[in-house]
Amino acid sequence: MSNPETALAQGSEDEAGSAAENGHGAHKQGLAALTMGAIGVVYGDIGTSPLYAMREALHPVSHDGISVGEVLGVVSLLIWTLILIVTVKYVLFLLRADNRGEGGILALYTLSRLAIGRRNYAVLGLGIAGAALFFGDAVITPAVSVLSAVEGIKLVTPKLDAYVLPITVGILVGLFMVQRHGTQAISAAFGPITALWFLTMATTGAMQLAQDASVVAAFNPYYGIVFLVDHGLIAFIVMGAVFLAVTGAEALYADLGHFGKRPIRLAWFILVFPALVLNYLGQGSLVLRNHEALENPFFLMVPDWFLPLLVALATVATIIASQAVITGAFSMTRAAIQLGFLPRLSIVHTSESQSGQIYVPAVNWLLLAGVLLFVLNFRTSSALAAAYGISVTGAMIVDTTLAMIYARKGWNKKLWVVLLAATPFLLLEGTFFLSNMTKFFAGGFVPVVLSATISALMYSWWRGTQHAVQAAHKQMVDLDSFARSMMKSSVHVVPGTAFFLTSDPNAVPPAMLHNIKHNRVLHERNVILTVETVRVPIVSDRDRAEYAPINERFGRLILRFGFMESPNISRALGRARREGLRFDVMTTSFFLGRRKVVLGGNDGLRRILDRLFIALGRFSADPSEFYQLPRDRVVELGARISI
Repeated sequence: MSNPETALAQGSEDEAGSAAENGHGAHKQGLAALTMGAIGVVYGDIGTSPLYAMREALHPVSHDGISVGEVLGVVSLLIWTLILIVTVKYVLFLLRADNRGEGGILALYTLSRLAIGRRNYAVLGLGIAGAALFFGDAVITPAVSVLSAVEGIKLVTPKLDAYVLPITVGILVGLFMVQRHGTQAISAAFGPITALWFLTMATTGAMQLAQDASVVAAFNPYYGIVFLVDHGLIAFIVMGAVFLAVTGAEALYADLGHFGKRPIRLAWFILVFPALVLNYLGQGSLVLRNHEALENPFFLMVPDWFLPLLVALATVATIIASQAVITGAFSMTRAAIQLGFLPRLSIVHTSESQSGQIYVPAVNWLLLAGVLLFVLNFRTSSALAAAYGISVTGAMIVDTTLAMIYARKGWNKKLWVVLLAATPFLLLEGTFFLSNMTKFFAGGFVPVVLSATISALMYSWWRGTQHAVQAAHKQMVDLDSFARSMMKSSVHVVPGTAFFLTSDPNAVPPAMLHNIKHNRVLHERNVILTVETVRVPIVSDRDRAEYAPINERFGRLILRFGFMESPNISRALGRARREGLRFDVMTTSFFLGRRKVVLGGNDGLRRILDRLFIALGRFSADPSEFYQLPRDRVVELGARISI
């Protein structure tokens, strides 16, 4: 780990602490506004779980009737899963593990990597696996959420059954179509609408409890334990469905940078957790009194006259939840690109004031294709629920494992303390994972195959990039000695400034060597420009640029960006001016090396990975677009590298 990166990771602690507590936008918004925003974005996914979690959890034990003990047992498992996984693990513990205010699987990966202080392939594998599992979840969540809400129209009138799939497809296509325009104009309504959704769930649950409050006994974990002991294999299968209640918990951690710890915790304890518990208790109360309500206990809690309104509100809530997942996928893609796990993809900024408002066209259309395939093949939310869970439980296990590494290396906790704290969660999440794996051949294989494919692509890109850099390094010419020799050279010097982009600030860029060889000219001023992605989410303005002159004709410029930022060289050069770099924009050119990678002599698996790397390179965005350079001042020169 380089010294500048260490300094960046350790610096600005007060600033980072403030961001972690209240989010990066805390200086612009008050606590109440941030809390309302967190309700709409952070809790949208977990807030739609009551639509199907209770129904799917009771289904395996309802074939020959259902007893009071079974209902109390399932409700108890739902409540205590929310308490242990969401409240204890995420809200109280993982929110403390922030990377300068940012959270999420890749932020935790970078924290663990920095804490270890060197490359670790196990941590690298966990980071790639966690990101791939997130993308697998991002494909399933919109499908199961929207479909489960729209299915409520069958209860309004069975005649609408034939329209469930067309309506679902229409909503999903529309949702992905509007992404290119951004969601800034409507995102302000997400919080109030989702808050209304939670209040509605709490009210409907309380109304059922008013008729029979005996289900409140489910707060006693005894009923859940007895259910597990008495039902053996059936209970093991039920655990896979119980886990549906905490899908979306990862968003609490992933959206830490947008809202901060305090708003996320306040929203959970004041509104979200009470509303979820009341709703599950209400569904349990209804099923105890009317076993026929097992068909769809969520929607059957309300009177017939209110059902159309509840279906409409549920549909809007699932759209908001899906939007949060899509936005998370875009942010995850940007971070993966910056960390070298994916090729440069075209990223469109949909807001002039919000840097987090981005649109990644390739990811958007791939997600839409995957979501539609899920909906059209599985056709019902119950069938989709079988495919749901494996990717989410896998991501949670990765979270726990990386948190253990960071607690041991970053917080310097004793190993026995780390194991004592983490083992219960690993056992619980391992049980959930194995339980969900029982649904592997019922559709669960789809997210597994999808996540494995994404992992292979991400690893092949990371590996190929490392090999390409090593191959280029073997041909490197030392920059300092070259700069000295050029002062005595007879090469023709032309006026103006030339920026040469390169990954190695100590080597002469191939584009410069090709320019001298073919064009036989050298600019009056030559700046060797390196763009570094550091393992912090956002680089402060004072750390952005570092300029060091080599001699009167050559200089070295390093521009640093965090893994949650989109690199904008044109804007960052303004900071470089304050660091002492002088140049005239009208006489400046940017030279880029267009690298053509060809296969070397590898065979077997390594050759397959090399082919994947070369294939992925074809999807890489134009570097002038990715780095936001002025198009009319960019010159590209090709180079050939064998891996």
